[in-house]
Amino acid sequence: MLVWIIGHFLAVAIGMTLGLIGGGGSMLAIPVLIYVMGLDAKEAIAMSFVMVGIVSLIGLIPHWLQGNVNFKAAIIFTPPAMLGAFLGARLALLPLITDTIQLIAFAIMMLVASVSMIWGQLNQLHKLPHSPKNHRLTMMLEGLGVGTITGFVGIGGGFVIIPALVLFGGIPMKEAIGTSLLIIAFKSVTGFAGYLDRVVLNFNLIVSFTLAAGVGIVIGAYLTKLIEAKQLKKGFGYFVLAIAVSILTQHLIFDLG
Repeated sequence: MLVWIIGHFLAVAIGMTLGLIGGGGSMLAIPVLIYVMGLDAKEAIAMSFVMVGIVSLIGLIPHWLQGNVNFKAAIIFTPPAMLGAFLGARLALLPLITDTIQLIAFAIMMLVASVSMIWGQLNQLHKLPHSPKNHRLTMMLEGLGVGTITGFVGIGGGFVIIPALVLFGGIPMKEAIGTSLLIIAFKSVTGFAGYLDRVVLNFNLIVSFTLAAGVGIVIGAYLTKLIEAKQLKKGFGYFVLAIAVSILTQHLIFDLG
């Protein structure tokens, strides 16, 4: 019972993080589900798709109401991303892919994401000129690649999708953020579908964890009026970096050593 309470308290914290900085949910949810709730990697990743998908839809609503969702770019990027997420999930289910291999790949992606947040890479995109050109093939290939990584390790990929939409889609930063939430929601569906018939899932835990995260999102959204999100993102980047190093140390030294 104590583990259940701690896990759901952390789910609220995950939701608050999403509400405050607009991302990073799966990077926290997957370690909590594995190391606190005791799930294996594939179960945790499958569950995280439900949480991330629902949270992305909730976050999408205000962006859509403000006109910051570019459906034209989403139509180009989303189908290959959905296909990639399904293929990535199926790849993860191959007998060769152990939990250790999957978690090492997950930690490597966390390292990449943490560096992006610490250096403030996304903030620099505001300064780039926006070209009306739409590099469709590049966006489709990027979508396929990001989707495949998402399906394999469970990370939503917003830190990759947003730059791709700005640089190759030629859309402003605000639209890129809103559009990325739509893309993440759709590819979460196919990523989850890729695991659904091969993994035993605790749907009661999925529902309770998602509800707890939803409470956290509301709290986090309110706190954005009081807290500067830019500095939080850098601090969160260091936190993600620490978790990634911890996971890599555990699995590279103890599991493979």
